[in-house]
Amino acid sequence: MDLDHVDLFDPDTYVPGVPHERFAELRREAPVSLHEDGDSRYWCVVRHEDLVTVNRDAGSFSSWERTALLDFDDPASLEQQRMMMLNMDPPEHTKLRKIVNKGFTPKMIRGLQEHLAEEAEQIVARAVESGEVDFVDQVAAELPLIAIAEFLGVPREDRRIIFDLSNRMVGSEDPEYQLDADAAGAAAMEMFAYSQALADDRRANPRDDIASALLAAEVDGERLDELEFNLFFMLLAVAGNETTRNAISHGMLALLEHPEQQQILRDDPDALDPGIEEILRWASPVMQFRRQTTRPVTIAGTEIGEDEAVVFWHMSANRDETVFEDPYEFRVRRTPNLHSGHVAFGGGGPHFCLGANLARAEMKVVFAELLRQATWEQTAPAERLRSNFINGIKHLPVRLTPA
Repeated sequence: MDLDHVDLFDPDTYVPGVPHERFAELRREAPVSLHEDGDSRYWCVVRHEDLVTVNRDAGSFSSWERTALLDFDDPASLEQQRMMMLNMDPPEHTKLRKIVNKGFTPKMIRGLQEHLAEEAEQIVARAVESGEVDFVDQVAAELPLIAIAEFLGVPREDRRIIFDLSNRMVGSEDPEYQLDADAAGAAAMEMFAYSQALADDRRANPRDDIASALLAAEVDGERLDELEFNLFFMLLAVAGNETTRNAISHGMLALLEHPEQQQILRDDPDALDPGIEEILRWASPVMQFRRQTTRPVTIAGTEIGEDEAVVFWHMSANRDETVFEDPYEFRVRRTPNLHSGHVAFGGGGPHFCLGANLARAEMKVVFAELLRQATWEQTAPAERLRSNFINGIKHLPVRLTPA
């Protein structure tokens, strides 16, 4: 297969939209393929079955060797990046995750749900009162920011600081956010300084919040040190904010573009749970992650040597025709989707998303309130993020009319 026209590394490729036709072509003709473009050289894994295989085999496919990020190319900061949970392998990853899990108990999530529902009601009410809004900024971003602020113990009035810093870090290749060549690094340093000040305060004045729980948590005599806490704060602040915000934004856009599916949700509240799973499949907020092979491997009959970059594409796997019937149709009642279906939270394995249930809870209360309080009309085209990593929507103009 001629891969010259399939440039998946270039972030400009994703500004008009995800190149689904290219992924479909790869799934059919080259499910494991080598891509080379300048200094970038990596194997693409695009089928659902193969993604799950790679994601669950941390022994053969390492996050620690070269991080989980395709664009990472800074050997000088590799050691520090390896201390972030996203970039660890077992057993180090397992130890840290056990500590962090102390802050993600079902009790903690249940305790937030009622509060999240109250917040969602107010967020949507303010948007309806405004009438015409940028849905991303005024609705989709708000509840994830409030949830992360509540979760981490960030003062409510500081939540927009987290919003700004995460935009500058994740959107570093988008001209709207990239102020200069060092903007992403500067934003990371500001995030570190903020989290360090928060940790210092919680050590001196513990509270009933996740930050205090994480700093006090102990597993096998080990606790989070300062750098580990700061790196986890950054991971949660960015991942918990960006991914859920974009899932909500894509969900709204999908329901605007598929009014018959929107009507199903309006007529049948029980359809919202499978509807949330379909939005997650459809949106795939994190499009891909990287691994590095630790030994020669074979994937789908293709031999790959040791120390090779392997990138698996959630966005492609979630449109895999062998798993999903009519995958390019948006169906809020699609089943099965949760247990044997979408991989928006990863394909299982050690790196399955910690905040999956929190994200689902946020999405459900936001869409429940949107459906209850308003009818919707898109007033201008959506603007997409320039990124090969995050499937992002920057702006989505919508008019909300009281229901």
